[in-house]
Amino acid sequence: MNIKIPKFTIIVDTREQRPLTFEYAPGKTLESEPGTLYTGDYSIKGLEKHVCIERKSIQDLMGCIGRDRDRFERELDRMRGYEVKCLVVEGSWDDIEQQNYRSKIHPNAAIGTLMGWIALGIPIVMAGNHEKAGRFVARMLIITAKRRLKELASLA
Repeated sequence: MNIKIPKFTIIVDTREQRPLTFEYAPGKTLESEPGTLYTGDYSIKGLEKHVCIERKSIQDLMGCIGRDRDRFERELDRMRGYEVKCLVVEGSWDDIEQQNYRSKIHPNAAIGTLMGWIALGIPIVMAGNHEKAGRFVARMLIITAKRRLKELASLA
């Protein structure tokens, strides 16, 4: 079954300080609008209770592993309740292993923490950089919308 995706909008949490752009293919960008999300930085309009994507730069991530860990782990606990969820990092595993960040957190401790979060059911994608993170999030939201429409079509 080939499903045509209707136009949909990405919701960008109003607290997001450096919003992504959603160019998922050359010259093809998804629309977005600001909104208040319960958890995470990005979702799909109308599916805010089902889809949650959190974005972090490497520096932000180190803060979440270190000084802000308790607060961030409460956010991850909320994320676990979503059908579709993901932590998208603007960096790579190599960035962590080579300690390409301004923090005293040892790379082994950072990687151990990330593996622990994965074990709790939080997918983590190392997107590389801000631009690639935007493409990844756009593609993930497109796929999520397609699957949701297919589910709804099968009920009709």
